[in-house]
Amino acid sequence: MSGIDEPLYPIAVLIDELKNEDIQLRLNSIRRLSTIARALGEERTRKELIPFLSENNDDDDEVLLAMSEELGMFIPYVGGVEHARVLLPPLEGLCSVEETCVREKAVESLCRIGSQMKESDLVESFIPLVKRLAAGEWFTARVSSCGLFHIAYPSAPEPLKNELRTIYSQLCQDDMPMVRRAAATNLGKFAATIEQPHLKTDIMSMFETLTQDDQDSVRLLAVEDCAALGKLLEPKDCVAQILSVIVNFAQDKSWRVRYMVANQLYELCEAVGPEATRTDLVPAYVRLLRDNEAEVRIAAAGKVTKFCRILSPELAIQHILPCVKELSSDSSQHVRSALASVIMGMAPILGKDATIEQLLPIFLSLLKDEFPDVRLNIISKLDQVNQVIGIDLLSQSLLPAIVELAEDRHWRVRLAIIEYIPLLASQLGVGFFDDKLGALCMQWLKDKVYSIRDAAANNVKRLAEEFGPTWAMEHIIPQVLDMINDPHYLYRMTILHAISLLAPVMGSEITCSKLLPVIIAASKDRVPNIKFNVAKVLQSVIPIVEQSVVENTIRPCLVELSEDPDVDVRFFANQALQATK
Repeated sequence: MSGIDEPLYPIAVLIDELKNEDIQLRLNSIRRLSTIARALGEERTRKELIPFLSENNDDDDEVLLAMSEELGMFIPYVGGVEHARVLLPPLEGLCSVEETCVREKAVESLCRIGSQMKESDLVESFIPLVKRLAAGEWFTARVSSCGLFHIAYPSAPEPLKNELRTIYSQLCQDDMPMVRRAAATNLGKFAATIEQPHLKTDIMSMFETLTQDDQDSVRLLAVEDCAALGKLLEPKDCVAQILSVIVNFAQDKSWRVRYMVANQLYELCEAVGPEATRTDLVPAYVRLLRDNEAEVRIAAAGKVTKFCRILSPELAIQHILPCVKELSSDSSQHVRSALASVIMGMAPILGKDATIEQLLPIFLSLLKDEFPDVRLNIISKLDQVNQVIGIDLLSQSLLPAIVELAEDRHWRVRLAIIEYIPLLASQLGVGFFDDKLGALCMQWLKDKVYSIRDAAANNVKRLAEEFGPTWAMEHIIPQVLDMINDPHYLYRMTILHAISLLAPVMGSEITCSKLLPVIIAASKDRVPNIKFNVAKVLQSVIPIVEQSVVENTIRPCLVELSEDPDVDVRFFANQALQATK
């Protein structure tokens, strides 16, 4: 192609590819827009590429989504902020398409461009665009417009500001629920840009309209506005105007709205302040904890610890604890599970006496729950209680339950207990551990489930690290080595794995005197899986022991294994032999 035609080439290729029937080609072309724009230069991008994209009527959502994203990053390619307004027409078109994710991405890109535009350009180009979308015949344009007001408003002159507030108020009362939902979603962002006097009048009247909407999908979005607006208003105005709305929402006829209140409760408490929380929101929260819909109780139960932090321990014990007791025996396992995941955090808030008297019985009942997730959630947070009530009481009251769970029929519960054992061991101390939990740790090495055996081997190593090689030599090594003669080859493999983990902790001397002879003996095993695991373990032991031991003991064993009839044994033996050189 001749030099004169060269600059036209990229745009011609783009046009061809954008009209191609193959969607992948069209997508690739859109994703390369920045490269094409660089090739064309700023002026031709403004005059040819952007108008072409504005007229592009592709009907594939993936292509439109990619275009919405690309255009948001296009300011450098059209000549910088000075010319940013040329990007508005194609994005305006994309704000009206049917596919939600395309519209959302177009709004995001418009916000990114608008936040960089000069004030004069915003007034001349961006605000008219917002007004056109807000007056759009098709609801999709009106939905998109709601997300742009917070960018347009700050730069607008006073008459335009009044107009924008009026338009937003109309969108809050639009015939289409989707538009009202968008207005509710973006009200907090818009309110953050508005002057205090107008906030108390205009915005609060819009908020009131939304809170009384007949669609629960709009009202539940207004719940989020409560927290956002609460942060913008003075505390006294917040209590006067927001608090009654929250209390009403907590009793709303739609469970979805009540669920949103339960979910957002902590943020709502922050908005209205501690005083109003104690007087008005505690009764509302108690109602939510006793709601007849399980979903609402789940959301409320999950916030119980956060909520109690705002209250005094006395109030928590008086009002919240009775509900917690009820929830611990709730008919829904998911409610009990949500409670179990946070209830341990109540111990530091309520203090030692209340924890021992009131919470311990609830912990014990949840530890014995028939649903494994409930038991798991309690186990994983036991350390929070230990800090409050001390190890003696923990061991007396909760340890029998833990020992019981160590033999739970659900292997995930057993696994959670194993992972908790080293932490428990460090808290209980060596004497107590030997009495109560030592036997359990050995028992897990012979569990039917591989994940448990694997975790048990890691557990043995972590205990040796915690209590030191001398203790391990007395309490762990003899019992572990005894199991190497177990008739079941899978258990023999677990012991080999445990030995390989223990060797670095125990050090060279014990490895050579106690562990290595057992590994060498296992190389004569009749099962190939054991033999190639011996080769792997020997390879892992090489860095720990002295060179003379490698030459006199490990190498001869590996040479013998490298001549084994089994191909896998030979492979791993040769791999280990490489490491001896």
